[in-house]
Amino acid sequence: MSDLQQTISTIKNNLDIVKTKVAAAAKRAGRPFESIKIVTVTKKKSLEFVLAAYECGVRDFGENYAEEGLEKITALGNLQDVKWHMIGHIQSRKANTVAKHFDFVHSVDSLKIADLLNRECMVVGKELPILVEVNISGEESKSGFPAWEIDRWPELFETIKSLRGFKQLIPKGLMTMPPLFIDPEMTREYYRKMMILRDNLANKLPDINWQELSMGTSRDFQVAIEEGATILRIGEAIVGPRRT
Repeated sequence: MSDLQQTISTIKNNLDIVKTKVAAAAKRAGRPFESIKIVTVTKKKSLEFVLAAYECGVRDFGENYAEEGLEKITALGNLQDVKWHMIGHIQSRKANTVAKHFDFVHSVDSLKIADLLNRECMVVGKELPILVEVNISGEESKSGFPAWEIDRWPELFETIKSLRGFKQLIPKGLMTMPPLFIDPEMTREYYRKMMILRDNLANKLPDINWQELSMGTSRDFQVAIEEGATILRIGEAIVGPRRT
């Protein structure tokens, strides 16, 4: 068996395990499996892993770094029906790359970035689906609009309302990263808070689409599903540990 065949076999097995767990968590939550999208995170993975995942049926790929993502998008431009998700923090100078080459952005964490993406999309005549990234934990290491203090949510709503002015950006919902815990149950309170925030936004700003909740990774995606996640960002559980 060649190295590529071995990689395909490993990823297929991992993907089957993940899908089984997703289906079980969805059933516990009273939700259909089809209501949950799995984005396979391939940051720091070679083209071989992306190709292997593609052979296993993966069509949604997540990248954390604009330049690394662009290299893969360019090299694998012949692949059909692939959607590239930008899930990492976007530097101002990389907004051009993200706007032009990615299909979906999870990490709009400021009005400045929203404005830059909107301007770049205007240049190329493109509409870009986005998620609003919020910091639900208050950790300084996390990006996102501040959302950890519920009594300040009215201020947050006023800020997010400004997204209406960016006509090339199509809001689809929210994204977050909770603190990193060994026990996935520890993330539940943060994901539950995200659902409350989403429901409040849907009530206060009903003209904006808040359907999607991008939350849940390899460590805690089952808890995330139980608390309403619609998009999972799963790397190691599918493609194995990232290279350093």
